[in-house]
Amino acid sequence: MSVPCVAVERERGEAVRKRLADADALDGDHEIAVDGDTIYIPVVAPEAVPDDLAAAIVERDAAERDRPLTPAAILGYEPSLERLGDIVIVDEDDDERAREIAEAVMASDVPCETVLNRASPIEGELRVRRWDVLAGNGTETVHREYGHEFLLDVAEVYFSPRLATERHRVVEQVESGETAIDMFAGVGPYAVPLASRGADVVACDLNERAVEYLRENAERNGVADRVTAIAGDVREIADEHAGTADRLVMNLPHSAGEFLDTAVRLAGDDCTIHYYDIQHEDDPFGPGTRAIRAAAGDAYDVTVETERVVRSYAPHEYNVCLDVRLSRE
Repeated sequence: MSVPCVAVERERGEAVRKRLADADALDGDHEIAVDGDTIYIPVVAPEAVPDDLAAAIVERDAAERDRPLTPAAILGYEPSLERLGDIVIVDEDDDERAREIAEAVMASDVPCETVLNRASPIEGELRVRRWDVLAGNGTETVHREYGHEFLLDVAEVYFSPRLATERHRVVEQVESGETAIDMFAGVGPYAVPLASRGADVVACDLNERAVEYLRENAERNGVADRVTAIAGDVREIADEHAGTADRLVMNLPHSAGEFLDTAVRLAGDDCTIHYYDIQHEDDPFGPGTRAIRAAAGDAYDVTVETERVVRSYAPHEYNVCLDVRLSRE
């Protein structure tokens, strides 16, 4: 099929392609082609091309781009989907619609072994939920995130792939040789990357099954020698690890405030706390800041280094993070 293309020297190809993309002029339905020293970049229409490239437009046969078959193409609408390893998660109250989506996912080119629908909210002290298996078999998977692998069972542990960017933001701050304590570690999405950055990590969680996965994930990612995984309440290890932490991760948004006294006991002379909270949009950071200052008392100078909205949690409520530095004079 003959389509308009911008023809330029090969060495200019990437720069021109970027310019055309910025101008929304690229034709994504046809393949870019190279012939000798010339590259041919399909465009949606000549009038969309920047003026200084207009003289380079030629008509040329271009192959249609192969596009993966998506669930939306099958259904005729865009379903809400979440990927976790080779599991696709839907969130539908209507069972018939949920099964319709599951069938479309399995028929599409989405790499997937299992489709699950949320059957309950997050429940109990261990923060797990029930699931309906719509297609495939089982609830265990391997999730990959920023170069790390995490084996987990969504029916037995809490894990949110939506927090990947936030976890990476925290991990990027770590320097080799730090001592970090992950107070609510789960299967290790903070602890394992922290150890990969060279930190010595103490990782604690009430969920014994999560801690089993944490130990396996530390082995899987080659950091078992730098991760001490503990099944139990972090308050029970406060005496043993008092005053040792250069960094504390407190990712338990609804209840982290109840553990601030423990965090202060664990903190070393100069310690950064990553404190997660759920608060109303009118004052998303104030309650956490005040609680940290109250817990630190006169023992530390408290500096709030980052106030960050991680995501919307509910109408008028945010999941937020405070990066707070505690330092002794």
